[in-house]
Amino acid sequence: MATDVSVRLAPGRPERPGTRGMDAGAEGLARSALGVFASVERACTRFDPTSPLMRANARPDRWHRVPPVLFAALRRAQQAHVATAGRFDPRVFADLIELGYRTSLPFGKEEVRTAAVSARRASGRGRPPWRPRFRFGRCEVHLGGDAVDLGGLGKGLAVRWSSELLRESAPNHLVDAGGDSYCSGVAPEGIPWRIGVEDPTGGGEPVAVLALRDAAVATSSIRVEEVHHLIDPRTGRPGGAGLVAVTTVGRDPASAEVWSKALFLAGAGNIANEARRRGLAALWVRDDGSFETSPAIERFVLWRRS
Repeated sequence: MATDVSVRLAPGRPERPGTRGMDAGAEGLARSALGVFASVERACTRFDPTSPLMRANARPDRWHRVPPVLFAALRRAQQAHVATAGRFDPRVFADLIELGYRTSLPFGKEEVRTAAVSARRASGRGRPPWRPRFRFGRCEVHLGGDAVDLGGLGKGLAVRWSSELLRESAPNHLVDAGGDSYCSGVAPEGIPWRIGVEDPTGGGEPVAVLALRDAAVATSSIRVEEVHHLIDPRTGRPGGAGLVAVTTVGRDPASAEVWSKALFLAGAGNIANEARRRGLAALWVRDDGSFETSPAIERFVLWRRS
């Protein structure tokens, strides 16, 4: 997933000076949680031609039996596509290839070209909704004719599933995967987890600090000087004019990831209205370094940069 992943387990009550925290079983529990990320990566990566996702992408006009983890991810992608009115659209795969995001993709040029042509023919404002099909009893999926890229959604799902694995044995924990996190219960000090929202322009201090308990946070960001990977499916080109980062807080890591990207694509001129209309807890940073928050995120903001 091209990011560092960490799992932090906190004891059931605040730590006292000189205590060693959780018992030795915590290490095995944390390793199991990290293993969830490896499982999602193997099934959902587009950077390995032999992955289940890429085997399905090679023939998106056919039925494919896939691992349960990929089946669940594609189902969640379809739900996100509907919930965001198409702003989240996995069919940006070919656009990413065209823009040069093919690092570590060793599969044949002919396969890439075929997928790209298929997607470009259907791109633009007249593109119909994405309608994959699923056979639940057989764990089979039909992608609807277009290759797909699950992007950050897979990371959000891995955060969710790893947290679910931890919840019974270690209700107080933090799972963090490069900007996508789930804060379960309380931190070792017995208070809500403190999460800094990084300054995407490279400043030394965070834009804000959030206090979170049983909540997810996700950030979609870009580097201003580069052609970035957050593709607007309506145009097939990088979107989010005027923005460099969007952070959202919610109950579910996968949903927070989806909405951070969907709000980013709304652009600086529309994001405030979009966040308020949907009641989303969001913070966004403009390309001039200024930032703004939606009303729904205010209850989580512990500190903000002046």
